[in-house]
Amino acid sequence: MAMFRSLVASAQQRQPPGGPAGGDSGLEAQYSCPICLEVYHRPVAIGSCGHTFCGECLQPCLQVPSPLCPLCRLPFDPKKVDKATHVEKQLSSYKAPCRGCNKKVTLAKMRVHISSCMKVQEQMANCPKFVPVVPTSQPIPSAVPNRSTFTCPYCGARNLDQQELVKHCVDNHRSDPNRVVCPICSAMPWGDPSYKSANFLQHLLHRHKFSYDTFVDYSIDEEAAFQAALALSLSEN
Repeated sequence: MAMFRSLVASAQQRQPPGGPAGGDSGLEAQYSCPICLEVYHRPVAIGSCGHTFCGECLQPCLQVPSPLCPLCRLPFDPKKVDKATHVEKQLSSYKAPCRGCNKKVTLAKMRVHISSCMKVQEQMANCPKFVPVVPTSQPIPSAVPNRSTFTCPYCGARNLDQQELVKHCVDNHRSDPNRVVCPICSAMPWGDPSYKSANFLQHLLHRHKFSYDTFVDYSIDEEAAFQAALALSLSEN
């Protein structure tokens, strides 16, 4: 694991003296935030591991007692997160072709350009809709648990949707050291109602920023869903 983290860190930080690797075609990807996958906006760097993110994207990680780097999972001191000035200078210096119209745009202005580029908007409109990749003959369960509202595992506050649960726990239980069961995970078909998360706030902010139901179709084979959940659990540990 230590070797893997070392490789990830060196890959993100490596850049030859003559300029960025991969030429113009790889510039946008090289200077994209690992969280939002867009070109950096007001980038900041974690002092301990050196990984860079958009300042806004990293904010949720700074709201928990023991933050972990979203990329390599190493703990870091939130007071040692600094503005990535060198990255900002590179964003203002380098140009890359727009993924839609192919016009060369300064990386610092790429987000604004893409939001108004008609070619990019057409590509997004023509993106294929999600369909299950694994066919199944199993019936969709009729007694599906309520995945719309949840109960706070700390104080028992009820009828909180996913975003409200995150906000409630950050506002009221930020310093609570108790290990608790995630009500969102336990409501899933493969959820383990006895598994207690060591850092529930970190888990909420990293795993439940978006609604699971948005991305998963319940007609996917249950075994495939279980494997996906297992992989997610392993990456968290």
